[in-house]
Amino acid sequence: MDYKVVFSTLETVCEDNIAILCGPSESSDLPYGTVAERLITCLRQIQEHGRALEPVVASFTAIYHHYDFDAQTPGNGYRTLVKVLHSCLLHIIHKGRYIASNYNSAFFRAEHNASEMEAYCSALCQLRALLHLAEQLIRDNDCGQLYSLQDRELGRRLVQEYSSMHKACFYGRCLGFQFSPALRPFLQTVVISMVSYGETYGKQQSGLGLAALSLLTSGKYVIDPDLRGAEFERITQNLDLQFWKSFWNLTESGLITGFNRIASNQVQVNFTLTVPPVTLRLPLASDPSLTATVSPPIAHWGPGPVHMRLISYELREGQDSEELLAFSRADPPPISVSHLPWVQKQPRSPWLLIHFHGGGFVAQTSRSHENYIRSWSKELNVPVLSVDYSLSPEAPFPRALEECFYAYCWALNHCHLLGSTAERVCLAGDSAGGNLCITVSMKAMSSGIRVPDGIMAAYPATLLTTDASPSRLLTLIDPMLPLGVLAKCINAYAGTDSCTVQPAVGSSSLSALGRDTALLLSDLTQGASNWIQSFLDPMRSSGGARSLSSPQRRSQSGETGRTSNHTSTLAPGAYPQGFEPLRSECLAFIRPTSCPIIRNPFVSPLLAPNNLLRGLPPVHIVASALDALLDDSVMFAKKLRDMGQPVTLTVVEDLPHGFLSLSQLAKETVVATEVCVARMKEIFEQENPTSALHKRP
Repeated sequence: MDYKVVFSTLETVCEDNIAILCGPSESSDLPYGTVAERLITCLRQIQEHGRALEPVVASFTAIYHHYDFDAQTPGNGYRTLVKVLHSCLLHIIHKGRYIASNYNSAFFRAEHNASEMEAYCSALCQLRALLHLAEQLIRDNDCGQLYSLQDRELGRRLVQEYSSMHKACFYGRCLGFQFSPALRPFLQTVVISMVSYGETYGKQQSGLGLAALSLLTSGKYVIDPDLRGAEFERITQNLDLQFWKSFWNLTESGLITGFNRIASNQVQVNFTLTVPPVTLRLPLASDPSLTATVSPPIAHWGPGPVHMRLISYELREGQDSEELLAFSRADPPPISVSHLPWVQKQPRSPWLLIHFHGGGFVAQTSRSHENYIRSWSKELNVPVLSVDYSLSPEAPFPRALEECFYAYCWALNHCHLLGSTAERVCLAGDSAGGNLCITVSMKAMSSGIRVPDGIMAAYPATLLTTDASPSRLLTLIDPMLPLGVLAKCINAYAGTDSCTVQPAVGSSSLSALGRDTALLLSDLTQGASNWIQSFLDPMRSSGGARSLSSPQRRSQSGETGRTSNHTSTLAPGAYPQGFEPLRSECLAFIRPTSCPIIRNPFVSPLLAPNNLLRGLPPVHIVASALDALLDDSVMFAKKLRDMGQPVTLTVVEDLPHGFLSLSQLAKETVVATEVCVARMKEIFEQENPTSALHKRP
């Protein structure tokens, strides 16, 4: 729908409702003087926001095509902000029409509908602020540039602005309005689980007891979405990294992984390997008669083993060999042909897929991503080696990169054991894993050894900073990737908050996840008060972090849409005169991502000089239009294209960051996963992977 039609319809719906609510109606059951007045005030505020936003949207639509990758790939943060605003306005229009048609009904829930409209009014106010911030980015950046990579001050000011802006409305009644409708129940479940887990986090309970306690506390967040939103805002802004690690790692629990294995494709081979730290020798790409030496990972605590998972839909030659099974940690060995007499062994595949999982460099393992890896192995008919690299903050950069590079080299040398001849090797990963796919390939080029034949990176993180971009503004409203959490992950990977420790002999990120939850929590925390206070702004008074009062209701009682005395930290003129976004009483303290390591090209490949990127294999990026990291993908794809490097970019719609892990939840996630599979198939089937410049069909 054209934006002019949307704004015109919004104005009409508001006028119609105001006329109905202001007019006499003896049959109306609405309690005039309370709910009616709230609705009228809210609708007038919506009108004010709509009238102010229409010319802003007009200016964006006139220029945002200049920021696309190409004419066939419309997608960038400016487009996304307009798209999100459009979704919000359509929800308001739908709700307004419902109120106008049903306000006289005996079953009309006046309080509920007033609260819903107020929540969307708050969301519209905050989106208006985001669009004004995006206008400042357009003014300060060069045409076509989505990031201000030289102006760090602008990024710092935007982080400060984020820290005080009200966000709870996006996590309560408005949760997930911008995403596919099929995903909204899932997002609600995740948010309720998170706030319930946050309330019980740090309590001395067994794993089962903690889960039961979280279940008991979740009911109030189902009943009261405003409470849920306020509590989620508090959690995303103030809880430490160890909370997020422990919550995300719940996906590793036996119950969840067992269910995933039942629901996903059954495979013949699925077991973990532990590769000892021995020096490898690989042929040089320029002269195979010569060799290069690859040392095992050594960063932070010296040489150590690398853990991997081998998944194969079919049992292939080499996968049941004694040599491979000697690397398995299972006792007894996981595969024995004598135990599977009905399984016909297949010849080695000419293809090999090496996978690096996501999780912000701080959480999860191959087990968390096993569901879609199994599907890939079946659909591509290829063995998959997924690497369980060490996680931050215990193992900051460059440990994960060293382990992934070593795993890649080991796989090239031992492909015959993995059921492959490795004629074609593809690297695949999502988010942090996409970053590692790119940086491992850069390291292979720097070492002079064979580079992979292609990379499939889903929503990769290519710039590990909090630099300002239009899509990064989505971290204000994104339940999957809030800025406070993103900054914690970045700083952990950079080593800003590192507490590096040598892992115990024979342990790994997988085995650590099997410990009793109570022990894990007691190891990671020293009391609830410590982990809350450590992330509170030291300049603000205590007690405000748990305020659960409704910001929109305060605005109805005479305030001007602000919930605290905080004012903008941006330059004068960032907001129009008379407008200020809603402010939160729960201020966030976000540590700046200013560590020099962040700008290392092997941490942020978007900042890599051309000589470190020239020679990369074909890179296929699959991004989401609603992902806060969208601009990372667009700018990195542009950089490769402008260098003459083979690259494609596909932007899928209506999905959040991490959509690969949601592949079975909605039609849209299925389609997006199919795009990823198609890109990997292109890599495997290309005739000359190092020379042809592939264009998006």
